[in-house]
Amino acid sequence: MRKLLFLVAMLLSVAVSAVTYDVVPLPQSVDMQKGAPFILDGSVQILSPVELQQEADFLQQYMEDMVGIKPSISQKREKKLRYIELSVSPKVSASEGYVLTINNKGIAIQGGSAAGVFYGIQTLRKSIDGLQPLPAVVITDAPRFSWRGMHLDCSRHFFSVSFIKKFIDLLALHNMNVFHWHITDDQGWRIEIEKWPRLIEVGANRTGTIIGTNSDLDDNKPYGGYYTKAEAREIVAYAAARHITVVPEIDMPGHMLAALASYPELGCTGGPYQVGHYWGVYKDVLCVSNERVYQFVEDVLTEVMDIFPSEVIHIGGDETPTEKWEQCPKCQVLQKSLPTPQQKSEEFSPLTSKLSPLQAYFTKRVFDFLTAHHRRALGWDEILDGSPQDAMIMSWRGMEPGSKAAETGHDVIMAPTTHCYFDYQQVEDTQFEPSRCGGFIPIEKVYALDPAPDSLSVEARKHILGTQANLWSEYLTTESMVEYHALPRMSALAEVQWTQPEKKKFEDFIQRLSGFTQLLDRYHYSYCKHLWPERQIPNRWQF
Repeated sequence: MRKLLFLVAMLLSVAVSAVTYDVVPLPQSVDMQKGAPFILDGSVQILSPVELQQEADFLQQYMEDMVGIKPSISQKREKKLRYIELSVSPKVSASEGYVLTINNKGIAIQGGSAAGVFYGIQTLRKSIDGLQPLPAVVITDAPRFSWRGMHLDCSRHFFSVSFIKKFIDLLALHNMNVFHWHITDDQGWRIEIEKWPRLIEVGANRTGTIIGTNSDLDDNKPYGGYYTKAEAREIVAYAAARHITVVPEIDMPGHMLAALASYPELGCTGGPYQVGHYWGVYKDVLCVSNERVYQFVEDVLTEVMDIFPSEVIHIGGDETPTEKWEQCPKCQVLQKSLPTPQQKSEEFSPLTSKLSPLQAYFTKRVFDFLTAHHRRALGWDEILDGSPQDAMIMSWRGMEPGSKAAETGHDVIMAPTTHCYFDYQQVEDTQFEPSRCGGFIPIEKVYALDPAPDSLSVEARKHILGTQANLWSEYLTTESMVEYHALPRMSALAEVQWTQPEKKKFEDFIQRLSGFTQLLDRYHYSYCKHLWPERQIPNRWQF
């Protein structure tokens, strides 16, 4: 009998050692405890108050996915039963923080809010390895940044509602809480606006797409697609259930060629215009001296605000050529009446140009409209010059514009091309890569990003809300290519967003990432396997 007990103990210790809570992103504190582990079996129930029913439902589904057990959900505790207990507790000071406690009697997930409980559930989900016992532990955790985002461009190439949901599930798996949805651009208008129906009748469709990298060859194949209001609301609700805010982007006054093709009177020349086939920057922009343009903008934003409850609305503002304004008599008359905006970017890199007084005028009117409707405007870093002090800035042309904006009191999201453009290549040898996009951002460079470095003043660091990566879809033509370019770099970004920098170690992260990819496989995500050569096609030339 003694030998049998010894054997059971040895087997149990081996089983326990298989679960180490080496998850992605890395929690702030993992404190292993003495005592027997928690055994997963069919007798386990989920104990949850009514207000956490949604989180309990997710946990139930995750348990079924991971171990084939679908525990029942109860609001009332019974003696002699073992529970995974969910609760919101005032003892957890951070709103998105949680404490995950595991011992042989049960599992408790306490959150500072329902969101905190949800992130605790994600850590539990990522720790489960089949029916292996879960060692006793106390995990105390909270995110470093409040803005933990991913962007997806659905204008250049259109992606289905079902894929958007799958993409949102990927955000949830990485503890991200913002989905930046780019839904209008030169190459396609993708959101239904009832007051301006030609936006989807005309602007959602192009008659062809350039082949290659802006070559002289066009495929001449009609391409289009748009999201109805009902579909957009469905996506918003799907994200909200996972504590993710959908931030829509209506890029203006540039990147508006699809809108101009729909309503030529909104441009300086009156057209004719055509929905864009090529990638890049088009010279035709909204005519900022035309009052009908502002009626258009306000109508669009009114319907957008009705669909998207997000406090923040992204208004773009990047890459706006002034050539058409310079040639427009009405715009020139308006410009002469305007003061030159105060410049804030004189010390920026050569990429930075001074904001046109006309764009500053346009931007302020849009900002004032959103502010009057109790929303906040966010724009790319070009809008910094002449923008109101409460403007939120998304820094894409490197870290410098965002740093300067934060030092002058603007709230900032860092999304620099140097680290966060995930449509760029992630391997140097691109011979077998699916995308022809240029640029090179390896996973180790993503992991090295510090959005709020010590070089900033203490006050400026308070204005760095967080960071996100951008997936522009000029060369991401399929849903699997979007996943492939996002992963596994998205996992590195998640740790930048969540984990305190002093706890980050790239070599340790890569080890944890290897286990994390089992979840990606389970949920059928495509990802780049350059870190695991043994998983790649053994001989790419012979099949």
